[in-house]
Amino acid sequence: MANESTLFLGEFFRSPTVVGAIAPSSRRLSSAVAVPVPERGDPVVVELGPGTGPFTAEIQRRLGGRGRHIALEINPRLADHLRARHPGLEVLVEDAARLPSLLADRGLTKADVIVSGLPWAAFSPSKQAVLLRAVVDSLGTHGAFTTFSYVHARMLGPAVRFRRSLARTFEEVVPGRTVWRNLPPAFVFHARRPRMSQAQGQG
Repeated sequence: MANESTLFLGEFFRSPTVVGAIAPSSRRLSSAVAVPVPERGDPVVVELGPGTGPFTAEIQRRLGGRGRHIALEINPRLADHLRARHPGLEVLVEDAARLPSLLADRGLTKADVIVSGLPWAAFSPSKQAVLLRAVVDSLGTHGAFTTFSYVHARMLGPAVRFRRSLARTFEEVVPGRTVWRNLPPAFVFHARRPRMSQAQGQG
């Protein structure tokens, strides 16, 4: 099996705007992102843009074989890597914008937790709006949405726009501590209680 860092870097050079980073997320960032995944019950957890699977491994650890874990990875090579590494994971080579219909096709009405590894700051305003709408349309009333942002990009226009969109879309958005031992350093957003009317009006 190819070294994950080498695989990730290779895919970054193939499609930098899709992959969005030069290295997989660290274990510390993965642990911070996976906090909302419940350690009891049978939750539906959806992962957007898992890449080589650093968040996937932590989510799988927290689930311990419970519930259902679905990953949407648009890159076929990374999707194949995920399938080989995590046989119990349901991997779909799909655009995250199709999440509501993909859940419906599988008899699922809502997700309990959505974890995103997508490069939000690389997306246009319209793409950000479409993806956030898909998240809200797929999330239960009491569900949680978790994503992250890189420290070096936090003051750039796309990152600022995304934070404002999060605040409009969710009633509660809590930024976590900065994870300095990540390449590059990053911080996590935990969002809860989606504002349905606000999400429907975006775009």
